[in-house]
Amino acid sequence: MTEATRGAPRTTARRGTAAALLVLAARLGAGATFLWASTGKIADPVGFAQAVYNYRLVPDVLLHPFALLLPWLEAVIGVALLCGLARRGASLLAATLTVAFIAAISAALARGLDITCGCFEPGNGHAVGLGLLARDLALLVACVLPLRLAAYDRFQLVAAARRIKRS
Repeated sequence: MTEATRGAPRTTARRGTAAALLVLAARLGAGATFLWASTGKIADPVGFAQAVYNYRLVPDVLLHPFALLLPWLEAVIGVALLCGLARRGASLLAATLTVAFIAAISAALARGLDITCGCFEPGNGHAVGLGLLARDLALLVACVLPLRLAAYDRFQLVAAARRIKRS
């Protein structure tokens, strides 16, 4: 056995551990972001409906159902990502929502709308701008990493509870 082949399994194991930690950090970061974002919207559905209305993308007839359901979907996605439940499905939904948010922000920028995003606190959100777009692109990366590196996503609350129960 040569010196190069002797170190190969260790290097692969280190890469696997690093990838697992990267996926975990991305999943927890995206999950915490979605859960945190949902709380202000759930607490102030009227303010969130106004924030959605300001984008001028949702038809009036769908505005209130959308404003009531989206925060709860974000909360479910956040909890699923944080706990490791339905990880790929939750990551896919999170990525899809984030792409929709990026499209809405881009549309608002293209139309020159001077509005707040309604992302976390409907009445006191960040102004729609390139900084917000960059933040959502970073969130998209955090949502996509668990999909692209799903084989390395070993950490989940449900599996840990099963191992403890078997012990």
